[in-house]
Amino acid sequence: MFAKEVYVRRRKVLLEKMRAAGADGIILFVGNAEAPAQYKDNCYKWRQDSTWLYYMGLDDPMYAAVLDIDSGEETIYADDVEIGDIIWMGPQPTIASKAALVGVEKSAPYANVDKAVAAAVKAGRKVHHVAPSRYFNTIRLTEMLGKVEPSEVLTKAVISMRLIKEIEEINAIDAACDLGYKMHSVARDSIRPGIIEQEIVGKMEGVALAEGWGVSFPTILTQHGETLHNHLHDKVIEPGKLMVIDAGVESNEHYASDFTRTYPTSGKFTTKQREVYQIVCDCNELAFSLVKPGITYREVHLATARKMLEGLAALNLVHGDLDEMVALGIAGLFQPHGLGHNMGLDVHDMEDLNENWVGYDPDQTRAKQLGLGSLRMARRLLPGHVITDEPGIYFIPALIEQWKREGTGKGFVNFDKLESYYDFGGIRLEDDVLVTPEGARRLGSKRLPIFPDEVEKAMKR
Repeated sequence: MFAKEVYVRRRKVLLEKMRAAGADGIILFVGNAEAPAQYKDNCYKWRQDSTWLYYMGLDDPMYAAVLDIDSGEETIYADDVEIGDIIWMGPQPTIASKAALVGVEKSAPYANVDKAVAAAVKAGRKVHHVAPSRYFNTIRLTEMLGKVEPSEVLTKAVISMRLIKEIEEINAIDAACDLGYKMHSVARDSIRPGIIEQEIVGKMEGVALAEGWGVSFPTILTQHGETLHNHLHDKVIEPGKLMVIDAGVESNEHYASDFTRTYPTSGKFTTKQREVYQIVCDCNELAFSLVKPGITYREVHLATARKMLEGLAALNLVHGDLDEMVALGIAGLFQPHGLGHNMGLDVHDMEDLNENWVGYDPDQTRAKQLGLGSLRMARRLLPGHVITDEPGIYFIPALIEQWKREGTGKGFVNFDKLESYYDFGGIRLEDDVLVTPEGARRLGSKRLPIFPDEVEKAMKR
């Protein structure tokens, strides 16, 4: 949790934004509840709602809060523990004392939030809330309001604030990236033909749990990188393969890191692997070099797609005018995902609120092309944005065969030569990037080895 003043300032700015937009009524924040895994007392690992954490900071279940836009009054709703709770949990601070930690003077029992909302509704006042990310919160909002109807004005105000990271957040993400560096280094150093992938996953996630909250998303560690989100870890590591490791840490402050590296399981790239790897590496470097305030990340994505097609053309996998291929979306055959996404309290920050509102400016529309259409962050970049830079090349036999069968990319794609890449897998290289007033910097104090020679050197045993 940050200093009290951080949360006081954030709520003040939020109220100012709401008033400036002509909104009135109340803002309702509903924190998460614990979620039973099998039975009531055996719950999934606790994680608080990120919007709640941003404005209220308190990392405990069964909290709610109301901010009165008109009067500025703030109230936190939660229950003090009873003797039955103390037996299992020990003595706990009072709700009033916890509220004071984040600068809220008024607190009340949890049940009273229903009464406060009912009184606002009866008085004809607008109740603003964001989209719930958990079913429990959907149920609670339905109980209080009859239906779940997120407030556009509140959601866009929240997004505008959370998109631009404050210095406290940047420091927290830097720390998460340092821990992510350590986790990935353990993974890289553990790659050995003959062992099961799960052994490496256990070691790297142990680092995340020993020094942070845990992983920021389910770990991707696979020798089948052509499957973009492959969460299976049951394969024996084979020599001569490529291993994609896409994993991140969530710090104890709940800020995320998200790195991807691709390693030759034998410690050295084959000529064929190195050729494709170098293209992806060049794309990663190009994207970073272009990041600066004023450019849209859509432009960066498209420039990177052009660079990728240039490299693939040199391997005779595609041919034709580069600009025409970019316009036609030929790069989507090889990279069917976007260049990156926002990152912060969530690894895909705020996508629960509305992915297009988060990742697109009002004057932008989402493309329908494969690849570009999956770009989660297309906005004009501003200082304080935290984004991922994650180009990749994947040879997906089913997708290639579909394009060939349907005639997509005909005249540009060398389908015959692509057949020799059906057992190649995939490569992805990802860094976390902060947009600065001068340009950009990679987050974390050290960068994981990425250039082919330094990767092989790091893997030398």
